[in-house]
Amino acid sequence: MRADAARNREKLVAAAAQVFGDRGLDAPLEEVARRAGVSIGTLYNHFHARQDLFDAIFPVRLAELDRLAAAALDDPDPWAGFAAFVEGIVALQAADRGLNDVLARRFPLASELSEACDRGFAHLARIVERAKEAGQLRGDFEVTDIVPLMWAMSQIIRESGDAVWRRFLGLFLDGLRAGAARPLPVPALSPDQMAAIMGGG
Repeated sequence: MRADAARNREKLVAAAAQVFGDRGLDAPLEEVARRAGVSIGTLYNHFHARQDLFDAIFPVRLAELDRLAAAALDDPDPWAGFAAFVEGIVALQAADRGLNDVLARRFPLASELSEACDRGFAHLARIVERAKEAGQLRGDFEVTDIVPLMWAMSQIIRESGDAVWRRFLGLFLDGLRAGAARPLPVPALSPDQMAAIMGGG
């Protein structure tokens, strides 16, 4: 890649991160090009589809899940580790409207982005199992239950301020403590059911 082309690509990635972060993933690509100081044709020369921009931006941001997971698994208190991981995910959603859309699966995910999300689910499975084995997390909580939470938090974040999602999340987490558990009316979605729902989003 020529030096000028490489500079244009870097400017486009930086601009897209800002625009998507401020306005969400459905922000106009023309705004991305304008903020980068290039033409829309230059944008499409580098990124043939919107999802290509997503792949250039969000896997790096989702790498933060690796750090959150390591901290959660290192915490001597499995419940505290689980709660901190969930809080960390929602804080990422709240800090970046584009990432909020990614985690709520409002758009089909590109390949690298999908792999980053899958890695986050693998982390969560280990954290959930650890908290269950310690008798702190209700035994009927499943990893798939985190997805409706992220959908709900996504909407709350879009419609309200920081204090609202923090309060709602605190109420949700208290309901997941083993001591608060009561029989649920329906089982959790299976991984196949969840994949079908998310694939259609």
